[in-house]
Amino acid sequence: MSFFNGLNINASGLALNRLQMDVSSTNIANVNTNTTPEGGPYKAKSVAFSENLMASQANLNDPSSAFNSPSYGVKVTGITANQNIKRTYDPTNPNADANGYVAQSNVNLADEMVKMIQAQRSYEANVSATEMNKSILQKALQISLNG
Repeated sequence: MSFFNGLNINASGLALNRLQMDVSSTNIANVNTNTTPEGGPYKAKSVAFSENLMASQANLNDPSSAFNSPSYGVKVTGITANQNIKRTYDPTNPNADANGYVAQSNVNLADEMVKMIQAQRSYEANVSATEMNKSILQKALQISLNG
C-alpha cells in the first residue's frame, strides 16, 4: 500500500464533486429549456458513482506497482438523464400537443440547489482531508529525516 493512497482517494472525491457541480450547473442553466436539438424538453441529469477498490493482493505485495496499478476512492459510472416528462396544460402554446399539453424541462430548481450545496460541502470536506493527509506525510518525512 502506497503512502499516497489517501491523496489519491481525496483527489478522486474532488474530481467527483467538480463533476457534480458541473452537472447541477448545466441543469440549472437549462431549467427553462423546452426544446433541445434532440427534440423535446431538456431532461435533468445526475451523476452516478461507486467506490473504486481495484487493488489485488498481488499488487499490494509488489512494490513497483505502488504508483501505477492500485486505485482507490470513487469512480464515475455514468451520467444519467431523468426520463420523466413534466407536462403542463397550455392549449395556447404553439408547442402544445393535440390535448393542449406542453412538455417542459423536468429540472427542479430547489433540488438542484440542494445538490450543489451537498457537492460544495463534500468538496470542502475532501479539501480538509487532503490538507490533513499532507500534514501527516510532512510529519512522517520530518520524523524520518530527524530520526
